[in-house]
Amino acid sequence: MGNRSRPPRHDARLHDNRLSRLMRPRSIAVLGAGWAANVIEQCQKMGFDGPVWPVHPTRDEIGDVACFRSLADLPEPPDAVFIGVNRYATLEVVAELSAMGAGGAICFASGWEESGEQALQAQLVEAAGDMPVLGPNCYGVINYLDGALLWPDQHGGKRVERGVALISQSSNIVINLTMQARGMPVAYVACLGNAAQVGLAELGDALLGDERVTALGLYVEGFDDAGAFAALAESARAAGKGIVALKSGKTDASRAAAASHTAALAGGGAASQAFLRQLGVAEVATLGGLIEALKIVHVHGPEIGDRLCSLSCSGGEAGLVADLGDAAGIVFEPPSTAQKERLGAVLGPLVTMANPLDYHTFIWGDLEKTTEVFAGMLEGYDAGIYLIDPPRPDRCDPSSFEAALQAIETAQTMTGKPAFPVASMPENFDEGRAEAMIARGVVPLMGLETALEALVAVRAKPRSSGWRPWPVTAGEDAAMLDEAAAKALLATAGIAVPRGVTGSTPMALDASGLTGPFALKGLGLAHKTEAGAVRLGVTDPTRESPMDGVQGYLLEEMVTGGVAEMLIGLRRDPVYGATLTLGLGGVTAELLADTVTLVAPVTGPEIAAALRQLRLWPMLDGWRGRPRPAMGAAIEAALAMQAMMAADPALREIEVNPLILTQDRAVAVDAVIWRET
Repeated sequence: MGNRSRPPRHDARLHDNRLSRLMRPRSIAVLGAGWAANVIEQCQKMGFDGPVWPVHPTRDEIGDVACFRSLADLPEPPDAVFIGVNRYATLEVVAELSAMGAGGAICFASGWEESGEQALQAQLVEAAGDMPVLGPNCYGVINYLDGALLWPDQHGGKRVERGVALISQSSNIVINLTMQARGMPVAYVACLGNAAQVGLAELGDALLGDERVTALGLYVEGFDDAGAFAALAESARAAGKGIVALKSGKTDASRAAAASHTAALAGGGAASQAFLRQLGVAEVATLGGLIEALKIVHVHGPEIGDRLCSLSCSGGEAGLVADLGDAAGIVFEPPSTAQKERLGAVLGPLVTMANPLDYHTFIWGDLEKTTEVFAGMLEGYDAGIYLIDPPRPDRCDPSSFEAALQAIETAQTMTGKPAFPVASMPENFDEGRAEAMIARGVVPLMGLETALEALVAVRAKPRSSGWRPWPVTAGEDAAMLDEAAAKALLATAGIAVPRGVTGSTPMALDASGLTGPFALKGLGLAHKTEAGAVRLGVTDPTRESPMDGVQGYLLEEMVTGGVAEMLIGLRRDPVYGATLTLGLGGVTAELLADTVTLVAPVTGPEIAAALRQLRLWPMLDGWRGRPRPAMGAAIEAALAMQAMMAADPALREIEVNPLILTQDRAVAVDAVIWRET
């Protein structure tokens, strides 16, 4: 492995950044006897053409390669180092490598911040200085393009000339991904570990900077810098490269601020889903979906169109596609009149021209007619899926399927639109066939459900160029304003609230300037209805009995003419800056959970589009002849609340629930505001 006529360290295939030497090394050093032997073995198997230098103070050789006694004995500073020693020794090694000008290191040892040792991890970052380190608690990096592996374990990949890059916060999961047999070419595998110094965005940028990398696949548990990741997503798309993400940890609802519906409804995966959606990052829920979506992006770029057609030679398959597509949110629009005429001329009167199309088997094996049907259907859509399950070659003869497979490829060539052969079950497309088709620019998708998941994911479009989430602000202790104070703050922002008065007791409430009937509320409680601290239809507050556990009283005019109720909530988010949650309001808001979450900042048109995603949107749109509520006023209220939070960093959460909508205005009937003390 000692080819000294290696090409220059940096070339046009990898833009020059501080991770260049680590990700595409020309020399590798390894420390730690057992782990070092594994790294050496993997480099040898993959045909790495540079030197791999084991360093050990007492051993003469590791993995049949002569050892150096110390880092100082190496012939030159190594480009990349796998550090497989304990955490305390790792500190010393990292400091020495940084001082000698090494290109970067993988810190394999565990026992840092993930074990409560924050100070020790801080020492590691200090020791590294300007030298990049991945980890600690990091499994390593695989470069399948150049055969360079800083990897202490088996894997399922092979050398490729171009392909997708995978970043994972789980070593086991990414190892499993390398074992896939679905034809996905993998260029890089990289683990983040604790990401003490090099974060997700910087690592992703380095990998996408290699022109041989076509897409980036992520398995992430969290985002360390949402703003930096937003910049990465934008630059990737500008370069024609897509990002596909599988975000885990969504069942952790993070309901620490349980005093509001917003905290519950925007918890868990709602914020991360909104963040990725607004960036145009394709989000999937399964590992199979991750692989299939990456295959699509690898060949066709970061986005395909929304209009899909489906073709199969079976009515059962067409029905299955229709059912599964509907569940996935895919609308199969019918073919145009011109298409029906064109297809009918080939298929005859017994075939119903529809989408999904069951083209029957009248043309099976006729390449010319099959191509005409496949291309004629695809021409009217953005992309097409073609259900085809070639028989297993060990027990059957798949030759009769070749005409259909060839027709799919020809249809893509003729129309310039993606044509996807889809096997209803993953095992019905073998790896060799899949690899060959992908090399020719046609993407076979394995498993109908997974294929539909991937196709929906890659339709994601970025919200707007240059969008970035608000910076994360440090959360201090916060206190809840009482409802009267909260509404006074809303009123100063231009949000309509009911007229009202306050008093220490019901007897102290002066209703002389108000028009009844009234709502009487106890102050100082987050959920007044549950506590029995709301009384409606009150005519004389002085006759009302006191309420338990309240800190005063608010008497308000009741809003009349309401035709709908909404919830609008904004809250600071420790990862994404701030979120805006919208939904139908009232005491059942959390039970219905029919809400949509956005990451601030947002615009009025974006809020309007988000509201249309609600299942109960028809209730806000004049359903069955009902009066239409003033949705424009509701959107203005949401924007005013956003402006409040943008102007005052001390505001931690603002929730209006319900916002009562009449036909001409929106009134904040109940409000909760949390503010730093």
